[in-house]
Amino acid sequence: MSLADQLPALIGVVVGSVGSYAAQSLTERRKWKIQKLERWDEKRFETYIRYGNALKVQLRIAQRIGAAMGYTDVTDPLERSHGFTELAEAESHRAAEWESMLLVGDAATIAAARKWHEAVWTIELLVREGVSASTDWARAHQIASAARDQFYESARGDLGIGGAPPPSGEWPRQWRAELSERTEPRP
Repeated sequence: MSLADQLPALIGVVVGSVGSYAAQSLTERRKWKIQKLERWDEKRFETYIRYGNALKVQLRIAQRIGAAMGYTDVTDPLERSHGFTELAEAESHRAAEWESMLLVGDAATIAAARKWHEAVWTIELLVREGVSASTDWARAHQIASAARDQFYESARGDLGIGGAPPPSGEWPRQWRAELSERTEPRP
């Protein structure tokens, strides 16, 4: 057999090898990109959870200080002297988590997170200044609740989680008013 007779088979082997290599390279590259996206989705998910939890702790401490100040729609009072120390620690923790948010969050979620923590700061300001108007307290919580909802809506969108988040509870809690309406005053 001459080289000319073997040339088509040799060309077929070379073309097949190059095609196989190219297909495998593309498949591996696509797989690597998908894995990379999954890793970053995981990181964003964890970051969003940690940030939300840190901010929730901060809010809860401010609410407990508010309970000590006489706001009846919050339980577990925490005296201001202890509360301010815990509040400062919670703010430090939130600020550290904020850096992770800035690194991995998308622009809409970062903006929503900023709006939420600024709303929590407003509640903190109320307890630090000792503001006693319950309308200010209730309004500040409504704003914080709406900001929280926006944060979770943005985070869910960024993570590709379908559907709207569950509706937020109303502030002040409706069950207190309903409970008051159902009970008869005692003589």
